[in-house]
Order: sequence, then structure tokens, then C-alpha cells
Amino acid sequence: MIKEKKGKKEFKFDASHGVCPLCVAGGTLSLCKFPSSLDSTAVPQNPELMLWAASDAEMILRNRFLGFMIWQSIQSTAIFLLCKTLLLSPFTPNHPFIPSLFGCLAFLLFNISMALFAVSIHVNSSPQPRRPASLLELGLSLLRLVFTASTPPDGGFRKRERVSLGFVMIVSAAAMSGFLAVVSLVWGSYRGSFRELVGEVGFRGFAVGLVYGLYFVLKQRWVLVFPIIQRPTFFNFKMGIPSATRKSLRLSFGTYLLSALLILLFPQRSTSWLCGWSYFAQHVVFYIGSFVVILSWELIQHLHKVLHTRRFMFAPPKGSAAAETNPSEPLLTALEESSPRSLLQYLAYLDMYMICRSNIDTWRRAAFFEETGETYKRIVEALLKPLDQLTSTLSDGLSSSTSSISHQLCSSDDIHQNSEILESFNDFQLFAWCAEAAASLMGHSHKEDRFGVAQLSGSHAAVLSSLLSCLLAVEAFMGKKTSLQSPNHMLGPAGIRWATNNSSVRREIATTVNKKKNSPVHSKAYSLADVLKISIYRVVAEFHEEMLRSAKEGLLEKDWLSSSGKPIYGSRDLFAQKLELFLSFQAT
Repeated sequence: MIKEKKGKKEFKFDASHGVCPLCVAGGTLSLCKFPSSLDSTAVPQNPELMLWAASDAEMILRNRFLGFMIWQSIQSTAIFLLCKTLLLSPFTPNHPFIPSLFGCLAFLLFNISMALFAVSIHVNSSPQPRRPASLLELGLSLLRLVFTASTPPDGGFRKRERVSLGFVMIVSAAAMSGFLAVVSLVWGSYRGSFRELVGEVGFRGFAVGLVYGLYFVLKQRWVLVFPIIQRPTFFNFKMGIPSATRKSLRLSFGTYLLSALLILLFPQRSTSWLCGWSYFAQHVVFYIGSFVVILSWELIQHLHKVLHTRRFMFAPPKGSAAAETNPSEPLLTALEESSPRSLLQYLAYLDMYMICRSNIDTWRRAAFFEETGETYKRIVEALLKPLDQLTSTLSDGLSSSTSSISHQLCSSDDIHQNSEILESFNDFQLFAWCAEAAASLMGHSHKEDRFGVAQLSGSHAAVLSSLLSCLLAVEAFMGKKTSLQSPNHMLGPAGIRWATNNSSVRREIATTVNKKKNSPVHSKAYSLADVLKISIYRVVAEFHEEMLRSAKEGLLEKDWLSSSGKPIYGSRDLFAQKLELFLSFQAT
């Protein structure tokens, strides 16, 4: 809704009428000015600022989907017209630039095929990888359903079964989209009969879509990867066009060669198909059609990622009554009430990360330190919850061993085959946001907390204990030594460190660590350990003088580590020794 106010146009967003899908998806590009880096102090003018409540969660995702469908239809229309006028016009004998009934029908079929592919990737997209059910599990489930008329009670299998059905949906939609899109593009440039057009070109387009669908699923292109830097929507989309073009050229060449082999399956064709220019022209037309179709798929997938990984600000407009009373409630509601590991929860954690790590919305961060301290406690609990869940999962996976040495000596297959541990590292991005946001918020409280609610509520000790516990669990999973020894351990009378008799044990540990480096989750575990160390160092650098004073007085464990209950992994003594290493900047 636009109002005139003193000769200027004032934009007001009415939450009761929702938000324009184009604005939510990034249509009003001039109003969406995100800073080019996380350290920028520019305040973004985001049209998504609006009153948000829990009931509006579905509206956010629905409007983003509508905006995505609108923009992909515009994109598909532009690609179709450019292909017809620039690439296929030399091969169109009869009036290529004059609209016709068949041309309009081809245009409609092309847009329907692209919309079919867009819907399939939107329905099955997820911010984290998901494990499908194996063929053996699906076969056993089918036999159980046929002979016993019952389904397996395992809820995890049902989730994996839905994931498998989603993959089948993507491959089927890509195959059908390839059939319709290639036929609609080369329609008018193909010199054979309509039966040959559908039978040969359509079948080859079906094969192109089938291969691309399998490639899309196996490469996990359906996973929404959030960008490190939140750029404006237009520039973020523009940066992916060269990469999409190069990838389309490679894929179209491979699928063209594969589909060309299918020509041998058809019966004998007319001689005109096999002679000179006609033979060459038909192959060029099909290659152009397959390239344009794959390029359109690549751009649709890129557009979907750009629009759905864009930051959403869970806050009322600055200066409104809600912003003056409780501006943090929409964000807290999204963090606490959204479905675990859903896109909405990822957007909420991204918004929290941007508030804590940057100087974009200082007024929102200042509202965290309100006088009662309840807001700060709820935010810290929401940030530490995913990290504590990861620590608990790793602790359960490592609990089969009875000592830290046996943790390191057990084979990588014994630990890494635990499906829960494998799936837990799929949320690496979420864990990194939580660790960095919690440490940054604790660091900002040193200067911005006027009431001292962060220290008085005991949140400092909770943050440090959770970060240290998670770090020790990740390091134990990677095969590192987690039990710290005193500096004088194994020293002789002259202060000489003597060789121990367990050198063979250390060689076995090194061998086990090398095996784990080849595992698929080792890189994520290694990266997460670095993120946790950097987060702890950020806290130590901010509170270095206070921690040194507590260490000299022998109160480091009491002042900076949580004393409520038993830690999820490790012990308070181990936390204190690890924290002393961070204080001396020797933790590696």
C-alpha cells in the first residue's frame, strides 16, 4: 500500500493482506540492498520487513514459491523467444518471425514443461541432505505390504521412503519436461513428419531429461546451500549465469551423444533424413534444443536457490509500536516453533546469525539485552540447542568404548557406519551459524549489555561449556586425543621426556585417523572443529583480562564454566584444562 506524505511516497506493508510474491522473491530489486559483506554498516531496505507471527510461517514460504514461479515463467519465456529468433530461425523455412497457432501452442508447451520441473524441485528441495531408502528396503516393504497388508513401524524408514519417492518424482518430471520442451522448441525447424518429431526427437528429449534428472539427484542439486555473503538478488542471480551456461554445454554434449545412440532403435527412415545437409541440420537443431532446455533447467535451479536462500528479517518495521515494545518475539517464535531442520528454521537461524555477527541491525541486537534477561536466555537456549543435540549424538556413538584410547583405536567403520552420526553432520551450516552467533553475541554483551543480564543469568558459562563439550566430542570423533595430561607427565629426574612403551598404540591411532580422513564426514567434522575453535577464541579474546584474573585466583572453572548438571560429553576438569589452552593461545 502506497501513501502520499508531504510530496513523498511512503511505503506501508499491511500484514493482514500478506506480501507481494514478487517482493518476497526479490522482484523489487532496487529496494533490496543487502551489504556486500558482513562487516558493512549499511542498513538494508528490505520489503520483507513486516509484522510476523507464527501463523504467517506458511505465508512466507508460499509467497516465495509464488514469486519463484512468476520469475521462472518470465525467464522461460525469454529463453524460448531468444532461441526461436536467434538460434533456430536459420533452420525454420516458413516465416520464422511471424506468430502462428502452432508457435503459440509450442510456447505454451515449453512453459508447462518448465513449470513441471520447477514444481518438482521446489517440492523436494531441502536445506540439508536426506538419505533415501535403499532398493532392498523398498523391496522388503513392498513384499510386506502385499503379503501382510502392513507397513513397517519404523518412522525413519517412512521418511527415507518419502525421500525416495521425491527422487522418483524429480527424475520423472525431468524426463517428461525434456520430452515436451525439446519437441516444442524444434517444432517448426524439424523437416520430418509430426510422427517422426514425436517418435524420434521426443524420445531423445525424454532420454535427455531422464539423464539430467538422475544427475540432479545423484549430485544432490536439490540441497539448498546458503551463500556466505548475502548479496542483492539480481547480482546473486547474475553471478550464476556463466557457470550455468558452461555446465549446460557439457551436459548437453554428453546427453546428445547418449541420445544419438537411441536412433539405432528406430526403424528405417526416409532417404532425405540420411542425405547431406538435411542430416546435419536435424542434428544441429536437436543439439540446440537440448542445450537450451538444459540451460533453462540450470537457470531454474539457480533461481530457486537464490530466492529461497535469501535472508528474511523476522522483525517488525523499525519505528513501529511492535519494534518499540518487543522486536525479538517474531524471531524467537520462528526459532522455537518452526519444524526442526525446515527451511523456515534455517531462515530464522540465518537472521539470528546476521544480527549477532554484523553491525546491520544493531537496534535488534540491543533489544536482546532487555532488563529482565528473559529474551537473552531464550536466544542462548535456541542457539545452543542444535550444538547440544550434535554433542549428544556423538556421545552416544562413542559410548561403546570405555576409554579415550579405545575411542581412538576403534576402526572408522565401527563408528562411521552409525547412520545417526552420518546424518547429524548434514546440518553443518546450522551448527556453524549457532556456534558463531552464540560466541559473537557473548562478545557483544561485553560492551552492549547495560544491565549485565548475560553475566547474571549464567549464559556465559552455558555458552562456553556447550562449545567446549561439542568441540571435545567432534575431536574424539575425528580420532584426536581428548584427555589432557599434566606438563610433568612422563618426565625423568633431569626433566627429560622419556619414550613410552605404547608407541605401537600411537601408530595404530595415527593409522585410524588416516582412515577417517577418507570418510565422507571427516571434512565436515574438521571444518566444524575449526569453527568451534574460532568461536571459543573470539570469546577468549574479548574476555581475556577477566579470564586471566579468574585463573590467577583459581576461580576459572567456577566463573566461566557451567555447574548445573553433568556435561553431555567430557567433564568440568577437562573443560578447565582445555580453556587454559585457549587462554594461552595454544589450542590446536
